[in-house]
Amino acid sequence: MARYASNFYGGSWLSTREPSGMSDGAYDICRCSWLATHEPNGGKLGSIIPSVNNKVRLSMGSFENKPIEKLLFGVMLLSPDLLCGMDVKTVSWNCKDNKRLSEKSAFEDCKELMQDAKEELALSASQLAYHGLEKLSRIPDDLNNCLSAVMSYQQTCIDGFPEGKLKDDTEKALQPCKELASNSLAMVSEVSSLLSRILVPGFGRRLLANESNSPILEKDGLPTWMSHDHRSMFKAQDDNPQPNVTVAKHGTGDYETITEALANMPKLFEGRYVIYVKEGIYEENVTITKKMQNVTMYGDGSQKSIITGSRNFVDGVRTFQTATFAALGDNFLAKSMGFRNTAGPEKHQAVACRVQADRSAFLNCRFEGYQDTLYVQTHRQFYRGCVIAGTIDFIFGDAAVVIQNCIILVRQPMENQQNIVTAQGRIDKRETTGIVLQSCRILADKTLESVQSKMIRSYLGRPWKEYSRTIVMESTIADIIHPDGWMPWDGDFALKTLYYAEFNNTGAGANVDARVKWHGYSVMNKEEATEYTVGPFLQGESWIPALGVPVHYGLYY
Repeated sequence: MARYASNFYGGSWLSTREPSGMSDGAYDICRCSWLATHEPNGGKLGSIIPSVNNKVRLSMGSFENKPIEKLLFGVMLLSPDLLCGMDVKTVSWNCKDNKRLSEKSAFEDCKELMQDAKEELALSASQLAYHGLEKLSRIPDDLNNCLSAVMSYQQTCIDGFPEGKLKDDTEKALQPCKELASNSLAMVSEVSSLLSRILVPGFGRRLLANESNSPILEKDGLPTWMSHDHRSMFKAQDDNPQPNVTVAKHGTGDYETITEALANMPKLFEGRYVIYVKEGIYEENVTITKKMQNVTMYGDGSQKSIITGSRNFVDGVRTFQTATFAALGDNFLAKSMGFRNTAGPEKHQAVACRVQADRSAFLNCRFEGYQDTLYVQTHRQFYRGCVIAGTIDFIFGDAAVVIQNCIILVRQPMENQQNIVTAQGRIDKRETTGIVLQSCRILADKTLESVQSKMIRSYLGRPWKEYSRTIVMESTIADIIHPDGWMPWDGDFALKTLYYAEFNNTGAGANVDARVKWHGYSVMNKEEATEYTVGPFLQGESWIPALGVPVHYGLYY
């Protein structure tokens, strides 16, 4: 693991790590390689030979006499070192044992996840280096978002392997990178604290509803950078935009499948690309790739335009790959669409929708499954007016997500099972992630209502990872929720490090008198709850207006 020497002087971190032979503060930020060889059962299974070849040279010279800018730039110099061990160059699998096929598949997932991490870190570095630091107030939020996602990718890679030597070796190999990510998050936290203390102009989060003269908005409430055509598209929020293509199952559109429509999407397209999905049940697994950014997909209704599939863990598919629908491209918007996984509770993990896209939103959509229905994987996400149905951990992941004005339906599980609404996966205390349910209704599905007499226990959440964070506020909680409210994962795991909180909830299941007495559980006050509203938690005022989605930025009461 790389070592760093840093000094704190005059309220700023100054990195002293500069390789020799580089002038003017230039720094080659990607210099790392490692080799891990796995030989289970006396036979060579494979070799993982990652090497980082992409070299980025950044100059500190332009930040002379600008200590704050230099400080933030120093943070970015640390971040790309997370690429250590992420670039898989070669891998060979010489073992014919079918039991190893799952390990091979998990390794393929790792390659994809680590590539995502590389690209996102490189993008953050390039934006900072080449577009300047004039938008100083947004930098810590964007860095936190990026680094939190990188940590999630690393953990998802590890989680994909079955228990055994290969999983242990992979976790050990990625440990230095996880530590670097954690250290970088700590530095960004110091930056944010410093900027707040010295009152840097423009620093701090703002709510658009309270600032009609906000410089990022025009008089019509839309961002200044939005083109005239797209401004016209979003002025009428209740009207669907003119589609670029139409998908119709029975041949009355441009394509009969959503997959075909996406495959023919122009590689270079300015503005939003709009796909209209006509009423019908589309049996296909759909992926909005990372290159497919600024996509809008809308249907005729969440119970009319439905994408359905049945991939599941029991049949040999890793949870990461079971999703019927996956959104990876940033700035994705879905409206009036249904997403289903029909595998059933006996098939265990079976994702209906997996969302990795930053600044993504879902309006009036429906997510139906059982275990692991909605995988809020990474980045900033917003859900409004949706229905989410499931049984075990059916809202899970490590995104920063606010689910607002939605209906959460708890379904009938298998015999001897319990229901858990959320399973949040935060692995570091400085990650800016968490699941927030605001102004939602947590109710029993009709299937559960019919068996209430069997006393099936249901809970608001349990800690999937050590620093799991979930907030339920201003919501209606039905009597299906057990008085404890929350359920442990395994013994006392994470009970002292998690952050679970409730604020101003109503309903027969909202009484907190008998809630768990864990160190990490609390009933919040109004000031604390405000920090987890759309404005501060998602920086929603900077991106949600462009999507034309109705939103409440603060608390309702």
